[in-house]
Amino acid sequence: MNWKTVAKSWMEFEGLDAELQAQLKEWENDEKQLEEAFYKNLEFGTGGMRGEIGAGTNRMNIYTVRKASAGLAAYIEEQGLEAKQRGVAIAYDSRHKSPEFALEAAKTLATKGIQTYIFDELRPTPELSFALRYLHAFSGIVITASHNPPEYNGYKVYGSDGGQLPPIPADQVISKVNEIENELLIEVGSEDQLRAAGLIRTIGSEVDQAYIEKLKTISENPNLSGEVDVKVVFTPLHGTANKPVRSALSALGYKNVTVVKEQELPDAEFSTVKSPNPEEHAAFQLAIRDGLKVGADLLIATDPDADRLGIAVRNEKGEYIVLTGNQTGALLLDYLLSQKKEKGTLPQNGVVLKTIVTSELGRKITSAYGLETIDVLTGFKFIAEKIKEYEETGDHTFLFGYEESYGYLIGDFARDKDAIQAALLATEVCAFYKKQGLSLYNGMIQVFEKYGFYQEGLRSLTLKGIEGAEMIQSLLASFRMDPLTNLGSLKTATTEDYLTGIRLTNKKEEKIQLPKSNVLKYIFEDGTWICIRPSGTEPKVKFYFGVNSERLEDSKLKLQAVEKDFMDVVERKMKMIQER
Repeated sequence: MNWKTVAKSWMEFEGLDAELQAQLKEWENDEKQLEEAFYKNLEFGTGGMRGEIGAGTNRMNIYTVRKASAGLAAYIEEQGLEAKQRGVAIAYDSRHKSPEFALEAAKTLATKGIQTYIFDELRPTPELSFALRYLHAFSGIVITASHNPPEYNGYKVYGSDGGQLPPIPADQVISKVNEIENELLIEVGSEDQLRAAGLIRTIGSEVDQAYIEKLKTISENPNLSGEVDVKVVFTPLHGTANKPVRSALSALGYKNVTVVKEQELPDAEFSTVKSPNPEEHAAFQLAIRDGLKVGADLLIATDPDADRLGIAVRNEKGEYIVLTGNQTGALLLDYLLSQKKEKGTLPQNGVVLKTIVTSELGRKITSAYGLETIDVLTGFKFIAEKIKEYEETGDHTFLFGYEESYGYLIGDFARDKDAIQAALLATEVCAFYKKQGLSLYNGMIQVFEKYGFYQEGLRSLTLKGIEGAEMIQSLLASFRMDPLTNLGSLKTATTEDYLTGIRLTNKKEEKIQLPKSNVLKYIFEDGTWICIRPSGTEPKVKFYFGVNSERLEDSKLKLQAVEKDFMDVVERKMKMIQER
């Protein structure tokens, strides 16, 4: 069935949602808009789905949400009566349509006789992960598009362990979703009737309190808050972290917290920032203003669904600088391991988990404590999968998991990256250094001096629509046909192709023991590395860079040169693709 036929069926559907009907009426003579909305089904992948809100099979709306939920329901039904009775926990963030989409998901599942639990208001993604385990639910859903622009929303699915679904069950759910031919024909019962039948239940403050109690357990030095007055400025960037971060900091005794007033309350337009992403330095603009006013030691920002955290610290000039995810991760990791070693609580089989695009500094730190670092594919679900594996086998004790994109996990009572956990630990690390008369910036320099001056970078190209998706695929194919053998004076030592699962070092092949993924990584003789990865959630291809030198300034200059040389290669390849 071609897209025009599908678009016509939507336009003629008698019961179509009035808002979507009006949008389709506006697009009646705009073939490009209609094609973008209907040329494919919004892809339900291993990480769920994400897209622009609006009418069409390639958009987030109540019908595509029902389709995803009906597919999940079919999967749960196959697991038996116990799975249906354990049910599904659902959370949502501050985005447009998030409450409505969460309710549509609940109604779709409950109509199939599956027990559902839905939060009474917006909650962070990591709290959903915790709630799933606390309620002993079979599955979970979060309605969020993380830090995407305001016009986006999304749908993430979780397993009973509290982690996002790993590849095998995710593929089974995807198969069920794809079996549904017409999302318009999925019937759902009324909310009142389903609540009266006990199939939709509300999650309230009981889970909040249980989560806060668990958050307190990640502290290595609970008494520090009484010994040092740490001044914190916090911004939830209009998202879900406002209440839990403040409650958790207060529970651990950190009272000197200033919240950025303009960004305190939920706002689906994220009207004070260009992007509600703590990876973007511009997102800290108002926090820096308030930090200078109150003389803050630490600035904290979280993204809308509170799974990512960024921090800013004062350098030797008194200016606030935003740390990278790798730098924050290194600070948290070194503190955790040093404190556990000092107290004699560092397990001999302890393990740190990081992604293939995360800094090698983490491995250097972990090795110094005689412990192992294990790499996983990009995506926190792979970290959660390893935690579950080690929990079952006893091979390792999980200590810390992180990724360069500002995601951290300390306590495994949640199984997705947790900005609330990270906010607590970052504040404690700040207090630890302040007690010694040092800033967090001084702490970071100490880590560099001890382990090496590692620097990492990220570049990306946004390539939207049909043509953009094709260009991304062509670019990866070009690198496979004509791989990098050198970059300037740097010679390639190892090429890792995660699609073929082959690591090639000096013409010697080795199998990569990770799931297949359309990712390429080049490691050069001096340890410099570059990774090419299409984004799984945005119309982007990302380029990751890592270097290490003996001095900070040398590392910065080296990173600039590597990024420039490589992006010149990308530009040449894209030009050749366009000329074909």
